[in-house]
Amino acid sequence: MGKLTVAALRVVLVVVLAGTVFVQAGMVWVLLSGNDPEDGSLPLTPLRVITILGMVSVQVVVVCVWRLVSMVRRGTVFSHAAFRHVDIVIGAIVAAALLWFAVTALNAPGQRDDPGVTVIMGGVGVAVLGIALIVLVLRMLLAQAVARDVEAVRMQAELDEVI
Repeated sequence: MGKLTVAALRVVLVVVLAGTVFVQAGMVWVLLSGNDPEDGSLPLTPLRVITILGMVSVQVVVVCVWRLVSMVRRGTVFSHAAFRHVDIVIGAIVAAALLWFAVTALNAPGQRDDPGVTVIMGGVGVAVLGIALIVLVLRMLLAQAVARDVEAVRMQAELDEVI
């Protein structure tokens, strides 16, 4: 992975992390200050709590991707240590999907006249779960690469003994 690619990815990760912290701070401020302009059309307090938790899941993904990029730069990504980070990413994506389904359920009563919005929101949740499945497939590819790397090291050791 090139230095420019790593630098660009890290800039994006920092911006995303800063954005999620900003959103969380705003949500916490509104919840704690009591200046909630809630008019009763939507349950804003639960939606704000879900938003805060959703931002946590994004932050977890950002930190794990940062660590995986660091492993790529060091050449250690094809090791068992990478699995922990990938597993955490998968869990965070699934958590985000579940949170989105909660938002969909909270929004559904207000969409009785137009249930298509709820169906679309449910579809977005399924798409997020699909992303988790894609990362799971990538994890399986990583497992194959690690197994082949271990086998290559073993075979190189045997070849060194022969020579």
